[in-house]
Amino acid sequence: MPSVLLTGFEPFADARINPSWDAAEAVAVVGVAGARVTAVRLPVAFGRASAELGDAIDVTRPDVVIALGLAEGRSGLTPERVAVNLDDARIPDNTGASPLDLAVIPGAPAAFFSTLPVKAIVAGLAQAGIPASVSLSAGTYVCNHTFYALQHATHGTSARSGFIHVPATPEMGLDPGVATLTADQIARGVAIAVSTSLARTADAALPGGTIH
Repeated sequence: MPSVLLTGFEPFADARINPSWDAAEAVAVVGVAGARVTAVRLPVAFGRASAELGDAIDVTRPDVVIALGLAEGRSGLTPERVAVNLDDARIPDNTGASPLDLAVIPGAPAAFFSTLPVKAIVAGLAQAGIPASVSLSAGTYVCNHTFYALQHATHGTSARSGFIHVPATPEMGLDPGVATLTADQIARGVAIAVSTSLARTADAALPGGTIH
């Protein structure tokens, strides 16, 4: 049975909850047919997030890894295409760290592509009526830090891996103008992303290279 690792983040800034962790946990509890799903909550902390992700990969030896993060202001799920080797914090992380213009991994390639079938995931979500689009930037905060570390860790392996940003939920109590999806919609979307990725693990056409 294939192993799937889902990660989400703890709350950060002034938020009480983080929909990325809520979704990861919900999918792991309900399960995905034909797979063993493990969810791990990561700290919103440069360095610690990537270290704990690496530990989780070592323990679960996953065939598919999908890291999730919150992107307030986005209206749907957005699979990311590329992770860049850059930490440049717009706000301090939960430990107070604010790295500026630093490499995630010194000496490593400038960027890595996702090896998830991002367009197929978006198509599957659209078919299910869940808003989604491909994103070309994961930012330079802890989400991108984790995404880059993930792609570095799985580069050259058979594991499919990548990052999906999820929108805010109504429970976060944000301004009325901020787009939201329900927690159930997000969890259903993540489950579709998992199923789609499992179905495409043998697809040799998926990009997995580096950018130097």
